[in-house]
Amino acid sequence: MGLLDQILGAALGGQGGQRPAGGGLGGLGDLLSGLAGGRQQGGGANLMAALLPAVLAMLANRSGSGSGGSLAGGLDGLLRQFQAAGLSQQANSWVGSGDNLPISADDLKRVLGQDQLSQLAAQAGVPEEQASAGLAGLLPEFVNQLTPQGQMPPQGELDDALSGLRRSLGL
Repeated sequence: MGLLDQILGAALGGQGGQRPAGGGLGGLGDLLSGLAGGRQQGGGANLMAALLPAVLAMLANRSGSGSGGSLAGGLDGLLRQFQAAGLSQQANSWVGSGDNLPISADDLKRVLGQDQLSQLAAQAGVPEEQASAGLAGLLPEFVNQLTPQGQMPPQGELDDALSGLRRSLGL
């Protein structure tokens, strides 16, 4: 699946959303094999693989019923939370067509709040510090890939992309 390749390939160190060239299974199979094998030192790929289902669930939650720091509202809600926390420039760069501005693990903790971060870490089965650092690296590229041409896609297309990613991962 092209979108999954682009998102995870970029998160694993590819340039501009592309995976580094090389042999192997190609496409999704090669990418997921790399995730399982820990392509990055220190288990970074494994961390991304653990966090991805939690991110997909978070972005699929469009109910708008979150409270006490929990995220609701899907991608729109996530971007609003970053904007409300004073990180509009970063969030806008992820949607825009230019370079993605980074965020720190501390910024992510501030945006999501302790409850949401704890929930995401528990879903991924990793400590909160690892979850916040991994999400800080994953979210900018993930949002960038979900917003082609520098704008939010129609909700139906976004839902289809998220559903396709979930199916590809067996979720």
